[in-house]
Amino acid sequence: MKAIVYVTLKPGVLDPQGEAVKKSLHVLGYNNVDEVRMGKFIELNLQADDMDKAKQELAEMSDKLLANPVIENFRVEIVEGI
Repeated sequence: MKAIVYVTLKPGVLDPQGEAVKKSLHVLGYNNVDEVRMGKFIELNLQADDMDKAKQELAEMSDKLLANPVIENFRVEIVEGI
């Protein structure tokens, strides 16, 4: 099955990369952009028979490696069934 993990910075955490992108967008004339927050998109292919177990394992992977739970939130999504 195919799964997606979305990782985003928690509210209140400074995002220098997002600020740099916002400034670059302003230089290009896109002055209506107020804020840019950068994140990660991670795609995984899993071999799993049990969707609930797969979601649990994805959450564990995200918490232990794919995201930094101190400053980041994550969301797991299964996009293709078994």
